[in-house]
Amino acid sequence: MGPLLSGGLLLAWLLSLAVLFGAGVQRQPWWTALLLVLLRTQLQTGLFIVAHDAMHRVLWPGRPCCNDAIGRIALALYAGLPFRFCRRQHQRHHRLPASGLDPDFPSDRRAGVLRWYGQFMAHYLSGRQMLRLVGAWTLLMLLIVFCTSVAPLLAACTVLQFATLPLLLSSLQLFVFGTYLPHRRQRWPERHAHPASLDLPPWLSLLACFHFGYHREHHDHPALSWFELPAARARTLPPHAALMAPVASAAEVSGK
Repeated sequence: MGPLLSGGLLLAWLLSLAVLFGAGVQRQPWWTALLLVLLRTQLQTGLFIVAHDAMHRVLWPGRPCCNDAIGRIALALYAGLPFRFCRRQHQRHHRLPASGLDPDFPSDRRAGVLRWYGQFMAHYLSGRQMLRLVGAWTLLMLLIVFCTSVAPLLAACTVLQFATLPLLLSSLQLFVFGTYLPHRRQRWPERHAHPASLDLPPWLSLLACFHFGYHREHHDHPALSWFELPAARARTLPPHAALMAPVASAAEVSGK
């Protein structure tokens, strides 16, 4: 399932980029443009989720070269991020969560959400990284100009709307649902030693951030792929709540 879903997300991201940049979407009504931005944001987040599974070597078990190659492609398309660096930092996050050595945790435990987000972004977006992103967006703008014969200003607006804005919104989505909400209580370790899971039904958890909000289950079982987390979440619910959970997946029934 991992390679198939990952390939589908990568293909959907590429196709949406090609279609939106070549279909004259600037003439669409505002609500259509808004839906397209939200769709691109969700696909952008999906790229990081693919890379995240690759960091844990669960994207393609038994094929580490293929696993890492897909992870590199996904992170490069997401924001030009280096796969080896991100995997090393994410491994530190799992080994030392909510500590002074956790790269995703604020240096000041009293930091609010905006300050935490700013530190989170500064940790991964260096000056070289920003130049790489600006270069990629400039190249996209030039491709639009030469392939569709639109004005440079309109091409720049299209890139901002369907490439830059979805990346910004995706970073907020990943931070809020995958870092801030699950780990904010750990700023007081004497009361909360473990990350929390968001109390969302599976369909809403999928839309929120590809089940990244089931964060306690992810930290307890990092060898599970993102689409296996709802079943792991259902197993931790009280008996009366488990009755309301969706039918178990085939992998769960087989005891995986």
